[in-house]
Amino acid sequence: SIFCIYFDLCSPPYKLTYTLIHVACVCAGHNASRDVVTLVKSILFHRRNPLHFHFITDTVANRILSSLFQSWMVPSVQVSFYDADELKSEVSWIPNKHYSGIYGLMKLTLTKALPAHLSKVIVLDTDITFATDVAELWGIFRKFTDKQVIGLVENQSDWYLGNLWKNHKPWPALGRGFNTGVILLYLDRLRKMGWEQMWRLTAERELMSMLSTSLADQDIFNAFIKQNPVLVHQLPCFWNVQLSDHTRSEQCYTEVSDLKVIHWNSPKKLRVKNKHVEFFRNLYLTFLEYDGNLLRRELFGCPSPASPQSVQLQSALEELDEDDQCYDFRRERLTIHRVHLYFLQYEDTPTEDGTDITLVAQLSMDRLQMLEAICKHWEGPISLALYMSDAEAQQFLRYAQASEVLKNRKNVGYHVVYKEGQFYPVNLVRNVALKNANTPYVFLTDVDFLPMYGLYDYLRRSVVQMDMSNTKKALVVPAFETLRYRLSFPKSKAELLSMLDMGTLYTFRYHVWPKGHAPTNYAKWRTATTPYKVEWEPDFEPYVVVKRDCPEYDQRFVGFGWNKVSHIMELDAQEYDLMVLPNAFMIHMPHAPSFDISKFRSSPSYRHCLNTLKDEFHQDLSRKYGSAALKYLTAQRNM
Repeated sequence: SIFCIYFDLCSPPYKLTYTLIHVACVCAGHNASRDVVTLVKSILFHRRNPLHFHFITDTVANRILSSLFQSWMVPSVQVSFYDADELKSEVSWIPNKHYSGIYGLMKLTLTKALPAHLSKVIVLDTDITFATDVAELWGIFRKFTDKQVIGLVENQSDWYLGNLWKNHKPWPALGRGFNTGVILLYLDRLRKMGWEQMWRLTAERELMSMLSTSLADQDIFNAFIKQNPVLVHQLPCFWNVQLSDHTRSEQCYTEVSDLKVIHWNSPKKLRVKNKHVEFFRNLYLTFLEYDGNLLRRELFGCPSPASPQSVQLQSALEELDEDDQCYDFRRERLTIHRVHLYFLQYEDTPTEDGTDITLVAQLSMDRLQMLEAICKHWEGPISLALYMSDAEAQQFLRYAQASEVLKNRKNVGYHVVYKEGQFYPVNLVRNVALKNANTPYVFLTDVDFLPMYGLYDYLRRSVVQMDMSNTKKALVVPAFETLRYRLSFPKSKAELLSMLDMGTLYTFRYHVWPKGHAPTNYAKWRTATTPYKVEWEPDFEPYVVVKRDCPEYDQRFVGFGWNKVSHIMELDAQEYDLMVLPNAFMIHMPHAPSFDISKFRSSPSYRHCLNTLKDEFHQDLSRKYGSAALKYLTAQRNM
């Protein structure tokens, strides 16, 4: 099966001048999906041609990369996906010791996997960094003789010479052999010569004595080339400078400025030994942390017809009044943010009883320190959306990889929403976390709250007791706060009430915004032993457990103010019963005020625009829900 995302392509008369270049990659899993983004950035940075990326992916990589490219909106780029599961039977019979597993053999299947009309393609490993325009590499196809079908760079280690250690027996190869991290494939010629049957016969013959491959597809490609040397076009070594163990890559070049492609093909990656490794590392880190939004630029001299998504966006932008005092707020709502789902490894098996609950929250770099504590307080699945720049996302990655607590939690989905614009798109970020929760129920909270110990199990029991599967309910978890950075966290409701009486804890926002949580009725909660219903009141913004298919957050609200209030109003308009849980609580931990709340407090125009957006939201809610929403307009007029 083929799944395509179409972006802008150069239109006539340009397409004759600007050749469409095809690039293929095999990409499986969370880590490879991150690696391939850096590869793509390096290609996009240098390119002057329209591109078509072909990704052979597993389910995980497909979900991650399709979401990323749809939100990236790079002009003059097409992306197609091919299901790796449908190709596994082609190579699963080959024993393979390489760490890439079965996916390391799938480049052998490209003549079958890629469309029949595609005549040639550049094939790349995910651990590649480009230092030049990929069009230069594409141009080498013109240098092929009529018989040549594959372009490769010579292997830059002694692996295929068989002298690395005693009893080292590599697969047969022509001389030093060839590295398959960068391949030029003449697909139509390969198909005509019966490539699929030829590589199979080669593999079957060699496996009789070799028993398994050590370097996956590379071993089979080399054994084939040794039998058919006339079919290979040897590429200059600077098209695949291999920083592998025992590398001889330094003999490939005299000046680093000569290099075209860097290949980090050692398990040691950035720690490999090479006299120019610092230069290579800095080049790699440049693209790793490069702002991907800058790659959305149009190709010079290649005006492209707009995609449907671009047309819709441009039309919406043209409808905005640039003289409107709130133009910046309205413009922000139309910003398309790049989204990288499941930035880290994610594994979770939902419970079979249908009561599972995901904690849903969003954060930015200044709240990163809360993650370990939340993981200690909540053992269930978590869906977190992180609003970060490309560079900050890499800082987060290093933080998570260094944390024993976070490394041991595989049921936390981290979804990066990349920064763009001048406001924090808080509700958009919340929606990313909400939409990527995988359980029937969600606990909608903020990252600066710590749930009480055992809340996950308590909420699951409450879901059953409150018949949540058959009724419309939002379970309210009462919120408290402390002004102390060090807190002996209460282990029970009785202990919390004692701390409340002593002034160690307060009801949340009691001092600055009592309306936000007063309807929870804390006085009743103190003695309650069963859930009790509360009514909606203006500005009520409790933290709730609801079904996953609840309304999304309204994305017109950015920065500070009314982002949660509007969501609770829509729940109420949809006639959710607000039920306060008698034995649940959460505690807000102190932190410095956000940049957005500072802007809200200091800017009259900010406050004016927030009120304007509130009025418009009320009107939209009234149109959407009719009489069920009239009370909101009445409440607004009375305020």
